Amino acid sequence: MDQKNPHSAAGKEPLLLQPTTEDDNQKKKKTNNCGFFFLRIIAKWVLRTTMWAIFVAWVAFFYIFPTQLGDSLYDKWNLLTEKSFFGFTGGILLLVSGPIMAIAVLAAAHLILVSGEDEFYPRKQNSSRKNPRAQLWTFPLIVGGPLGVVSAAELIGVVLFVGYILWALYFFTVRNLADLSTLKLTSAQFCIHLMELTGLRLAVIGLFCLAFLFLPIARGSVLLRLIDIPVEHATRYHVWLGHVTMFLFTLHGTFYVVGWALHGKLLQEILGWKDDGISNLAGVISLLAGLIMWVTSLQPVRRWNFELFLYTHQLYIVFVIFLALHVGDFIFSRAAGGIFLFMLDRFLRFCQSRNTVDVVSAKCFPCGTVELTLSKPKSLRYNALSFIFIQIRELSWLQWHPFSVSSSPLDGKYHISVLIKVLGGWTDKLKERIVTTSSADEDPEGAILMDRNSKLCRKLTASVEGPYGHESPYHLMYEYLVLVAGGIGISPFMAILRDVFHRLDEGRPCLPREIVLVWAVKKSEEIGLLSTINLDYLRSGIFDKLNLHIQIYVTRESDPPLEEGKVTHEASSVVSAGCSGPKGNNMSVLVGTGDSIWSGLYVISSTLGFILLLALTDAYYINPYGISSWWYKGLLLMSCMVGGVVVFGGVVIALWHLWYRKVSFEQEPKTNGANCLHQNESSTAAEDFPRSTDGVKAKDLLSASSTFINYGSRPDFKEIFQSTSKNWGHVDAGVLVCGPPTLQTTVAKEIRSHNLRRYSHDTVLHFNSHSFDL
Repeated sequence: MDQKNPHSAAGKEPLLLQPTTEDDNQKKKKTNNCGFFFLRIIAKWVLRTTMWAIFVAWVAFFYIFPTQLGDSLYDKWNLLTEKSFFGFTGGILLLVSGPIMAIAVLAAAHLILVSGEDEFYPRKQNSSRKNPRAQLWTFPLIVGGPLGVVSAAELIGVVLFVGYILWALYFFTVRNLADLSTLKLTSAQFCIHLMELTGLRLAVIGLFCLAFLFLPIARGSVLLRLIDIPVEHATRYHVWLGHVTMFLFTLHGTFYVVGWALHGKLLQEILGWKDDGISNLAGVISLLAGLIMWVTSLQPVRRWNFELFLYTHQLYIVFVIFLALHVGDFIFSRAAGGIFLFMLDRFLRFCQSRNTVDVVSAKCFPCGTVELTLSKPKSLRYNALSFIFIQIRELSWLQWHPFSVSSSPLDGKYHISVLIKVLGGWTDKLKERIVTTSSADEDPEGAILMDRNSKLCRKLTASVEGPYGHESPYHLMYEYLVLVAGGIGISPFMAILRDVFHRLDEGRPCLPREIVLVWAVKKSEEIGLLSTINLDYLRSGIFDKLNLHIQIYVTRESDPPLEEGKVTHEASSVVSAGCSGPKGNNMSVLVGTGDSIWSGLYVISSTLGFILLLALTDAYYINPYGISSWWYKGLLLMSCMVGGVVVFGGVVIALWHLWYRKVSFEQEPKTNGANCLHQNESSTAAEDFPRSTDGVKAKDLLSASSTFINYGSRPDFKEIFQSTSKNWGHVDAGVLVCGPPTLQTTVAKEIRSHNLRRYSHDTVLHFNSHSFDL
């Protein structure tokens, strides 16, 4: 054997010393990825199962609590936890508010776990099912009632909630009568005590309703993201819960006021502020704040003066703080979980909205519509069915208005667009500023100046919250789509069409192949909005892959205003200014739906911080100094909640912001002036900036697709759905509606009628609405 080469006898090197081939590396990588994939599936299943188990147990507790069994178990739990580290308050907080906070933490972990998956391609392809059928979430069961369009799933939720209230009222009334029957009271005394006990029980039910009230308006909430309910849908649930909660609290206060008056001590009780017990004056202040919010939120008042509703709704701060002072820490802890999750969202929104955002361009169309294009960072992701909230400080420091995004996330890396219909005072002022700036910035020959120091930058200081929307864009879940728009309701469908065009053009996954767009407008000049869908970059082969049928109904004109109905109105006022990209003033990435990892860490750290502060307060202040005042301990509980969000959550937000600055610097092009539009030194910014509409008319899209324009009539949805069903056959078809409530109601009625009377070979229609109504 050769001593210099001990491996020569074998004729080759040992296996461990052999160089690894590329095939071996790929096999190992696939094996590792496969193992990680299955581990992630198991982890997601465990998290989802745990969250469902906690939620079911939580709801079961609410149903059991009014009964004698629930009262007995509740007393035993209090005795068990009274001498624990967190004491009586900690036990109630763990029992009533702990489950929803635990679900939020687990939901954050779940979002972190799935953050590496493609969030913008549907995980469920409904139209690929072998047996198309109606679904609970997309079947409109109640249409035209006071609740609007209610799906079968929503009706189940409403029935369960109303059933709980009636269930609780029944058992509480039985218990009240049983308790009073043991006392020797006159008829008058019996009625007074029954009234006060009933008022007390109504407050208990109201607190349980309050535990849910703030959850739907936490716009970037991990809970809404987990169950994929967008903020425009969840807002309805907040409205419903708000009416029920304030009705119960109003009855609670009324019963006590009447009882005190009959006792002859009304003024004494109203002004009472006890250290040991309920502070009535704090409750009166809280109830008055709630009543003001409730009355001004009614539909007639909102229509009469929207700003009044908007400003008075900020009294929720007074309502919550004085409620905590009224009932004390251990009673307030029953509703603390939902309020804490709302605080998380509100503080994050506050931090995000501090940024000023460049208005990259502004356009005014003859139909009374404004298009704003705003600068966004490359790392901020959204889908084509998202909303953003915009504040223009020159118009109002307090007003935030929601607008549907009209651009596709694939349109560009550094901009996002919205269409705004001029309908009220705020939008009138916005249009006036844009038109004035456009006239001032034109040179003698009428050219548009594109100067970074344009007056638009100085006159419009925009702040943005969002974008908010579905986790998975449901317009990509159907191979067959019917888009129904009324007026400016075309805005989200612009984003959908742009998104589909991009995906087909770039070879990305895209399920839709048949799209019918039904658009009802008052005047033909509104058709010019289609010019915002630029076709310059599209190849002619797009419409070989997509069958697009456009049906436009001009309701207030009997004849075409132009020859052959070819409407070519474009923007009359255009202002381009500012920078788009890393060097510009971009939208902040601090948004709940923007980054799953950072937003998840924010929720987890804030929750743990709240628990830590509560423990420190008990250990080093409340217990050593014998603090016993109910109202003061309620204030301390609120302070711990705020501290957990601001201090511990604030650290994560600061790190999040630093991470964004680092990523933005790495993404910044190396050329000088890369993102300033007027310099034209970077192809990146030039390609990302929304193209001019010159040479691209609305008729270009109309001529490229199958288009029908009807004057003087409204769409006949019965005929439209029958026609599409005949052409498509037995498939799932998504119907997306964006427009006034009457349009949504009409479409929902026809979908319900169609699905109920359809034959086995007919299309199954799925109702989806996309309208935001505060």
